[in-house]
Amino acid sequence: MSKQQHTALILGGSSGLGLASAMKLASEGMNICIVHRTRKTDVEKLNEAIAEMRSHGVSVAEFNKDALKKETIDGVVGSLADHSIKVLLHSIAKGSLKPLHGDNSLNKQDLEITLHAMGHSWLEWTQALFKANKFSENARNLAFTSEGNAKVWPGYAAVSAAKATLEALMRSMAVEYASLGMTTNCIQAGATETASFKMIPGSELLAETARKRNPFKRLTTPEDVANVVYLLSRDEAQWINGSVIKADGGESLR
Repeated sequence: MSKQQHTALILGGSSGLGLASAMKLASEGMNICIVHRTRKTDVEKLNEAIAEMRSHGVSVAEFNKDALKKETIDGVVGSLADHSIKVLLHSIAKGSLKPLHGDNSLNKQDLEITLHAMGHSWLEWTQALFKANKFSENARNLAFTSEGNAKVWPGYAAVSAAKATLEALMRSMAVEYASLGMTTNCIQAGATETASFKMIPGSELLAETARKRNPFKRLTTPEDVANVVYLLSRDEAQWINGSVIKADGGESLR
């Protein structure tokens, strides 16, 4: 990858909010590196999106590997040019959606897997990039959270705990990494009908309720959220640090 152009490293960027963000940043001239797990049946669709990104004259690297494994982190970080990462975006959606009681209730392993995937894996990647001196000047560290961080949804306990972990890490990283020139923020997207959202038990009811609550009477789209990612990547956003930015059209106000 070119040292002259900034790169966005997107963890979980093959669909949903991550892919929409990759496409938006590519359209604005940023190189893209996506780490993802994509099934063979979905690879063609991803390749079409990558071709569209490359049509903007940027480079796109993609790794169909498990972002939660140390060997993946080491391999991807080692492939990057020094001082190239302007944006690190955590968009990993992997976790257990189980109730707290019953025959198939949430257990310790479920919780640990979810907390790692959707919580502290963000810190692992951040630390690895800093250690390898891969962040550019005034880098932006971003992750997606949700209103479920503080609300009870059916089967969402493990993910809710992971989002709370994510936000706690965000606050500490915002303070401790400021001296290194990086800002750290979370983006709280409104209800968005991504593949991950549809896996939540009762997602249809959640979507219907979200439409009624939203002042604009519609759901959030991946492109709505991608626009906020782009805004936070701009130089003018340098003074936004340690915040949970809501990208929900006002849905959470009701």
